[in-house]
Amino acid sequence: MFTRACVRKILLVTLATAICTPAAEVTSERLENAEKEPHNWLTYGGTYKAWRYSPLDQINRGNVRKLAPVWALQVGELTGGLQSTPLVADGVMYLMGPWNRIFALNAATGEEIWHYYYPRPKNVTFYGTWNRGLAIGHGLVFIGTMDNHLLALDAKRGREVWKVEIEDADQCGCNITGAPLVVKDKVITGVSGGDSAHRGYLDAYDVKTGRRAWRFWTIPGPGEPGHETWEGDSWRYGGAGTWLTGSYDPELDLLYWTVGNPTPDMYGDDREGDNLYTNSVIALDPDSGKLRWYYQEIPHEVWDFDSAYESILVDLDYQGRTRKLLVNPSKSGFTWVLDRTNGEFLNAWSLVENYNWIERIDEKGNLIGRLEPEVGTGKFICPSMAGGRGWNHGAYSPKTGWFYSTGNEWCNILRARPEEPRPGEVFMGGEAEMRPPPGGKPSAHLGAYDPITGKRQWTYRPKYPLADSQLVTGSNLLFTGDYEGRFNAFDAVTGKKLWSFRTGAAHRAGPITYAVDGRQYVAAPSGSSAAGLASLWPELKDSPAGSTLFVFALPESK
Repeated sequence: MFTRACVRKILLVTLATAICTPAAEVTSERLENAEKEPHNWLTYGGTYKAWRYSPLDQINRGNVRKLAPVWALQVGELTGGLQSTPLVADGVMYLMGPWNRIFALNAATGEEIWHYYYPRPKNVTFYGTWNRGLAIGHGLVFIGTMDNHLLALDAKRGREVWKVEIEDADQCGCNITGAPLVVKDKVITGVSGGDSAHRGYLDAYDVKTGRRAWRFWTIPGPGEPGHETWEGDSWRYGGAGTWLTGSYDPELDLLYWTVGNPTPDMYGDDREGDNLYTNSVIALDPDSGKLRWYYQEIPHEVWDFDSAYESILVDLDYQGRTRKLLVNPSKSGFTWVLDRTNGEFLNAWSLVENYNWIERIDEKGNLIGRLEPEVGTGKFICPSMAGGRGWNHGAYSPKTGWFYSTGNEWCNILRARPEEPRPGEVFMGGEAEMRPPPGGKPSAHLGAYDPITGKRQWTYRPKYPLADSQLVTGSNLLFTGDYEGRFNAFDAVTGKKLWSFRTGAAHRAGPITYAVDGRQYVAAPSGSSAAGLASLWPELKDSPAGSTLFVFALPESK
């Protein structure tokens, strides 16, 4: 069946790349073998391994300077900027904008196939009006909403198929800010609420009906293992959000998700104990939601250092034999390396140069020399609770064997305070004041690292923090945007900047690459304001915002 967009294309006799038949259904088998479809970008991280890598190499280090925009889309909302990662399946792009605006587009031309605008809720939590992405599979598009609903839309027409309320957003102070993940016949979604008086969880729903299949509470209740790690009733409002997207290993049949901080964030005297499963990597059976193993990176965390970031799955040589590894960078500035078959700690290394919240992490994973905030006294602590690294995704290249990530060099003064929980409301237990690092100015860097040892291979230092995700390709190019409103290409081997395009607003999303009819494209969402950095960089207080997707390609040969 032809779409209206395709009919118009045919009547106008325009680009031969117009998509005139519906895309094939994205099945579970296709998702499990997404590496075999380099022309597509089927999940938030590109594949279940979350590498944000594509073997496409038409755009390379020799011709990247010829890269030019071929189409752009303004999604119609400025608030919050465009923070999501687009998906592409068989020439159709699916994009989430602020306020849960969803678009299906011809990925070669940008022409709209359909759109769906979620009704604006009356109240929105302080976690924002944006979402980092969506999921596709089984003929459906899945979205999480600002008011904590999960929806399934018909991928061909954009019509609502089912909708479930996960929890009353007005009561829980939570919503869905991360992209769902489709695994087999279930769609899995996390929840925000890690800075609220709220008890976190991870949910799975039947893809066809929307019926909840299981819930894993990230704070164990009475009678459950781990409940003893919470003092008194502190478990009821202990945070433990699951606000970003997990990974999946089909061979091991293990679902990996990372868990955020406990609440109150900075005052831990009323929640004595390790506070499981906050600041942990959890491995679950995707069919039942049962816990297979966990590793807690930061027991009894009091700095707002979420461990909720990506889990990159790699098989690499470790001490003479190939191991199945999980690499998880954290807001603390440290990156943990685990055996993903059993959660064994192997190593931890720092992305940042300025840290004093601990002295070191020993060979068993113990945190040595903790510096914690106190009541009535401001403690100068690095990195800042804004993150030694942001939530934006790093990338791994199997060609170089390196992990690419940003790091932020900034600090803060933390003051803890006792606070009573008010269900669903902000529950920080303290205040933070941003500060530059000792003896210098706040700064940031993009680097290439050995994913196991953390040995840095090269470093690029921009003027302002970097908050965009990274994308690396088979031609050894690395793409990422910056807070100055530029989208950049780097040599992934040397770190040399090779190309730049000014988009006009800061980047804080997920660039991707894909191909249609043999032509490679690079898509760059942009539009976040950098005004939030004005306390350290006053010149950014009037930073513009926008919500525009730019798509680039090489000139077509005649």
